[in-house]
Amino acid sequence: MNIGTIRKGKLNLITDVEGIAVGNAEDTDVRTGVTVVLPDEAAVAAVDVRGGGPGTRETEALDPACLVDAVHGLVLSGGSVYGLDAASGAVAWLGVRGRGFALGNSPLVAPVVPSAILFDLTNGGNKDWGEEPPYRALGREACERAGRSFSLGNAGAGFGARAGLFKGGLGSASAVSESGLAVGALIAANPFGSVVMPGSRAFWAAPYEMDGEFGGHGWPADMGFASRDPFDDTKAALAGVSPGTNTTIGVVAVNADLTPAEARRVAIMAQDGVARAIRPVHTPVDGDIIFVLATGRAPLGAENRAARIAWLGSLAADCVARSVARGVYEAESLGGIASYRERHGK
Repeated sequence: MNIGTIRKGKLNLITDVEGIAVGNAEDTDVRTGVTVVLPDEAAVAAVDVRGGGPGTRETEALDPACLVDAVHGLVLSGGSVYGLDAASGAVAWLGVRGRGFALGNSPLVAPVVPSAILFDLTNGGNKDWGEEPPYRALGREACERAGRSFSLGNAGAGFGARAGLFKGGLGSASAVSESGLAVGALIAANPFGSVVMPGSRAFWAAPYEMDGEFGGHGWPADMGFASRDPFDDTKAALAGVSPGTNTTIGVVAVNADLTPAEARRVAIMAQDGVARAIRPVHTPVDGDIIFVLATGRAPLGAENRAARIAWLGSLAADCVARSVARGVYEAESLGGIASYRERHGK
């Protein structure tokens, strides 16, 4: 397929995919936040939803059988059901700027902004917001801040996140090929399961790490699988963790000219990256969701197209796994939840 050498992008962020901007906004008192992903132009989108407790807006519209063939933004938010209102703020912000589908003779446009939420309501922040949760305002603020550079860890939708026994966070990673194809992922890591191997500081995502981006610790020399109960890892990972501190949500961006159905296949494959980085995953108390945005700036062509899409999906899964680990690695301790680096160092 003449893909060529694969390396991480210059920023090692999802914004290494040209035409993608990301904005974060946080409320430090509430201990929550919002992340928006804005394509420069309406982009083909798809979604894959797993786990038993998803929270979403407009994901059904992304079914390839439905009318919507492109979106104007995506929103990831803390706040559980309250966080779904963040997309309303993003819609209002985009609409005022004429970024949406035209509505005949109406002066209004209709921005399509699917969203997903994670649960961070029990992290100790001040949730006494009455009838005015902060998420609509945070959605607008995140749009205002959108650009190519953005913070990781305690930022945006990852601000109040928890990853098993560690502080969770926002992570991102990218991969580009000599042929010009680019893939990037952005993940708010808030899983029920563990991101590290029990009894060690090794991330489950270690085999996919590039250039020490989350500590470079690798896997233990002796993993001891032959001598262990196959369920020991899961039991150790969940010790002391309660349901409710859960859900991993994210976005994969590619510069390929995918159809909605092809983007859906990449989203399905990209979810495997969550499974590579978290154990257990897609549980009854998680609502794991991966969106895909395809900017269409790099034509795949007809020859070997299926193989190229398979390659994109595989690389997307790797970027997702790396992003999960980076989100936890970059996070800082908050509200009594210790960070990875507080426990294990850099």
